[in-house]
Amino acid sequence: MDDASLLDEVFEMANLSEAKTGIPGVVCISTRQGARVKYFERAGRDQPSFSVSIDEAPEVVVSSLPERVVALRAPQVVAWVRLNNAALAEFWNEGDSWLDEEVTAFKKRLKKVPRR
Repeated sequence: MDDASLLDEVFEMANLSEAKTGIPGVVCISTRQGARVKYFERAGRDQPSFSVSIDEAPEVVVSSLPERVVALRAPQVVAWVRLNNAALAEFWNEGDSWLDEEVTAFKKRLKKVPRR
């Protein structure tokens, strides 16, 4: 992968930890994967995941995780998407042209789901 391709990858996706989302595991946001976020139990390209749509009524649209994990984590991810819907939609629509400072500011605006 050349330097330009690497920079494209860096600016088009982010893996967010529990410290940023309030959800145990990793939430991946990207401008490439369609209007959705992906949830992983742990970071890694080859890890199983489920995706939640970014829209007014977010829902799980595809999953490769066991149903027990989806049942446990999907409500949290859906709540997080609802809480951050406008910002996530803006990132998905415009984020591929943002500079590092804009991506950093966007991530700082994201809200965590409250602990239960």
